[in-house]
Amino acid sequence: MGSMGLALPWEATISVHQHPQERRVEPSENPVIATGTSFDASSQDAALAAACLAGNLAGYERFYKIYGTRMKSLAWNLLGNHSDAEDAVQDTFLKMQRAIATFRGQSSFVTWTFRILINTCHDARRSRLRKKESSSDRDDDASFPEPRASGGHPSLRLALERALATLTRHQRDVFLLYEVEGFRHAEIAGMLEISETASKNTLFQAKKNLRAMLEPPRSGAAEVR
Repeated sequence: MGSMGLALPWEATISVHQHPQERRVEPSENPVIATGTSFDASSQDAALAAACLAGNLAGYERFYKIYGTRMKSLAWNLLGNHSDAEDAVQDTFLKMQRAIATFRGQSSFVTWTFRILINTCHDARRSRLRKKESSSDRDDDASFPEPRASGGHPSLRLALERALATLTRHQRDVFLLYEVEGFRHAEIAGMLEISETASKNTLFQAKKNLRAMLEPPRSGAAEVR
């Protein structure tokens, strides 16, 4: 099974940079889907939810066409390899179909789905850790392997990925969702079932911890030997 690392949105510093391939869409903007036609996000969300609630398989196919790539990207970054990411996305759609009757519209349908995906990824990660507890590779799962994206200094990227792996799961989730996947704090709050303020505070703490681990030591005092 091949392993892959994070598609990190920075090179030398930990700061608020957006993913180079995905610009965050603000509420005032009008996103464009693959067909080239504009749509109102809330209207499309409601239409997708209605189709899936009605048991219309075309609704699930439409959802996958629009969000499948983003779902696989998030799963890839949470699990670290392509095979597990694909399995997690497939499991998520099965869980969506089984649990669709419980969707009450208290959050957006997209938020509800990504919440299922995140929980599915964490379940898969725990299962994988249990299977490796007795192996010599036990620590490999807790760190992110070599980066999947080309370019940049390999040792720097590996250091960034290892530093990110030392964060708490909560901090890592918020960091990945905001900095790597480009979700807004309001969306992250719904996915992780926390407040928007908690999402912002968690991101701040995550970046503070990463800076502390990655910044070079200050050359103020000479080392005493």
